[in-house]
Formats: sequence, C-alpha cells, structure tokens
Amino acid sequence: MNDADVSKQIQQMVRFIRQEAEEKANEISVAAEEEFNIEKLQLVEAEKKKIRQEYERKSKQVEVRKKIEYSMQLNASRIKVLQAQDDVVNAMKDSASRGLLNVADDKNAYKKLLKGLIVQSLLRLKEPSVLLRCREVDVGLVESVLEDAKREYAEKAKVHAPKVTIDKHVYLPPPPSGAESHGRSCSGGVVLASQDGKIVFENSLDARLDVVFRQKLPEIRKRLFAKASA
Repeated sequence: MNDADVSKQIQQMVRFIRQEAEEKANEISVAAEEEFNIEKLQLVEAEKKKIRQEYERKSKQVEVRKKIEYSMQLNASRIKVLQAQDDVVNAMKDSASRGLLNVADDKNAYKKLLKGLIVQSLLRLKEPSVLLRCREVDVGLVESVLEDAKREYAEKAKVHAPKVTIDKHVYLPPPPSGAESHGRSCSGGVVLASQDGKIVFENSLDARLDVVFRQKLPEIRKRLFAKASA
C-alpha cells in the first residue's frame, strides 16, 4: 500500500472518529439538557410547594389573628354593655337611696314604721332581752313606740314581753346631710342584738334597701334588659 492509500485511509479513520465524537457529544448535550430541565422543573415545583405552604401558614396566622381580634372586640363590647347595665342599675339604687331621705320627714308615718321595724326585729331574734340601737335623733320616737312594739310582739309570739334596752352610748350614723354626702349615714330604722351580741338583726332602712335590691336584682335586670339580650 503506497503512501497515498495510507493517507486516505487515515483521513477516513479520522472522519469516522470525529463523527462518532460529535454524535457522542450531541448525545451528552441532549442528555445534559434533559437532566437540567428535569432538575429545573423539580426545583421550580419545590419552590412552588414552599410558597404554597408559606401562604397557607400565613393565611392561617391571619385567620387566627382575625378570630382573636373578633373575640377581643366582642368581649370588649360585652363588658361595655354590662358596665352600662350596671350603671343603670346603680343609678336606680342611688335614686331609691335618695328617696329614703324623705321617709323620716313625715313623723307620724315614720313613727309607725319604727314600731313595725322593732316588732319585726323582735320576731326574728326571739330573745328575752335585747339591745336596741337607733339614730340619736330617733331616740324620742323609739321610746314613744317601744312599749306598744313589745306588747304587739308578745301577742304575736305568745311570750312575755322582752326587756329592750336602748343603747344611748353607741348610735347608728346620723341622717344624710344631703344627696351628695359621702360620709357614713343612716336613713332611719333600728338594729337589734341579743344581750351577748352574738345575734344581730340589722333593720335599718338602708339595710332593708340593700336586701330588697339584692333579692329583686334578677327581676330588675330582666325587666330592664330582656329585649337587649334577646
């Protein structure tokens, strides 16, 4: 084989090797491109998933905050309503307390009331000997009705008339000096106690108002606020 044939054969081998190399390179390039696209798609999907998860997490946080805010506003509104209702109820009690200021003005009616309060107190205590306290300004009126009150109690309880001692050392607080007075005061009535002081029955007008108000409070609230709560 001469040199020309050898050279030609070598060139053919070179072209063959080059073609195979190019085909191989193309295959590698295509495979790399496919792998890159697959990996890119996976990365994109992974990021999308993260974004969706983050959105869901933040959406839940927003929803929780909205519920908390709504609950706080609802509670605040309820507290305001309850406070407003308490203000109305307390205003009613204050009005009733101011009305007690005039009870003692009618001496005859107040005298009759004192007698009834004393009889009621004796019936509750049922003691043979009691100590009676009243306002200092009421001592004269109490003394004027005391014997009648003792007799009435004895008839009702079917017992002997008790010994009733008016305490002239310790008195109930004086009458209110005015509607805006904030000191200790008493609108009238009496307080009776057993001689040993173990049993006390407070039958002052202020105490009776407190008792009646506590007893009637559910009914008062129902009448005033039934429509508001419906």
